[in-house]
Amino acid sequence: VQLQACGGGLVQAGGSLRLSCAASGRTVRYYTMGWFRQAPGNEREFVAAFKWSGGSTYYANSVKGRFTVTRDNAKSTVFLQMNSLKPEDTAVYYCAADRLSRIATTIIVPDYEYWGQGTQVTVSS
Repeated sequence: VQLQACGGGLVQAGGSLRLSCAASGRTVRYYTMGWFRQAPGNEREFVAAFKWSGGSTYYANSVKGRFTVTRDNAKSTVFLQMNSLKPEDTAVYYCAADRLSRIATTIIVPDYEYWGQGTQVTVSS
């Protein structure tokens, strides 16, 4: 599976951005798609996840109510709509895929086998 993430950029606090993650190479119909971010000097942290089968979503507390994950089935693409952005949201954002069918959504980085290249999001105050 190859993942291509894009959509990052520079935005003022309170603004919005939409990231996209296009999957190719193999069907991701039964995968969990995750979004993670990593700020300089910090560990990579979970942001949101989306179970392709069933459509359930899961969010980190820090983004709940501001970020939303959606999908485009035809294009095997997952989106991360980010609203009410804050300077602390500044990071490199990565999309990832977990191919295992887990009962509970995992937020653990090593559980995700496939990763996109990352896209920079910078929120100015």
